[in-house]
Amino acid sequence: MCWACEEGERERIWALIDVISLGQMPAGHSAEDLRAMGLPLPGELYREEQPDGTILIRQVAPSELAQRARQNTEPANKFVCDSPDAN
Repeated sequence: MCWACEEGERERIWALIDVISLGQMPAGHSAEDLRAMGLPLPGELYREEQPDGTILIRQVAPSELAQRARQNTEPANKFVCDSPDAN
């Protein structure tokens, strides 16, 4: 691949990462497409602004992703009323 093609590919991937870091799915791409390219999914990156205005894009720690997944599978209200009078 020539230098110009490599540069274009890097710019395309950076544009995808920028959209993903905003928590959005890039238009025209599926989760499978992103995984096949080795890119994270929305929610796996976050933006952090530095005091000087620099924007950093960071990856969410795998342990935090696992914790989020556990929280999403647990019911919001763990109390279950088994009274025959409950509707």
